[in-house]
Amino acid sequence: MEKDKAQVNAQSAICGLFCPSCICFIDTKEYPEKLKEKAQVRGVAVEDLRCCGCRSDTLNIYCREHCYMKPCAEDRGIDFCGECPEYPCAQLKDFQSLRPHRLELWESQERIKEVGYEKWYMEMIEHYSCPECNTINSAYNLTCRNCNSDPSCEYVSTHRSQIEVMTSKEP
Repeated sequence: MEKDKAQVNAQSAICGLFCPSCICFIDTKEYPEKLKEKAQVRGVAVEDLRCCGCRSDTLNIYCREHCYMKPCAEDRGIDFCGECPEYPCAQLKDFQSLRPHRLELWESQERIKEVGYEKWYMEMIEHYSCPECNTINSAYNLTCRNCNSDPSCEYVSTHRSQIEVMTSKEP
């Protein structure tokens, strides 16, 4: 699968997240009705949940209002947190520890340094894709959102127990 370099860059988050595996990204691209339902439940405008990737002009409310990594990287003139001499900073460590979709940030930053973000991006497509139907899933899709294959992807296979523990603690 050949991707446009600008698109790959927009969907490769500064912190090391793979944007196409984000629930907001998936819903923006594939499930606009689901996005509307989530916006209603949360009491926010649907535009607040839309996201087309970290470096795009369309960011969800969390990334738009709470992400400190993007402005920090811009101030330092770097593309990824792993390029910073202070990496990993206390704020990034805290960010990484809070949610199960962030478990592999350190590995992602190292891999981006080793092979570049374009190759890393292609590896992440495989890492988050269902082995049966090739649908990209999020860390929260324990079974494939398309064909119900279990596990949904390599990420879930590797981290399922941590995902289950972390999500069971959520309100």
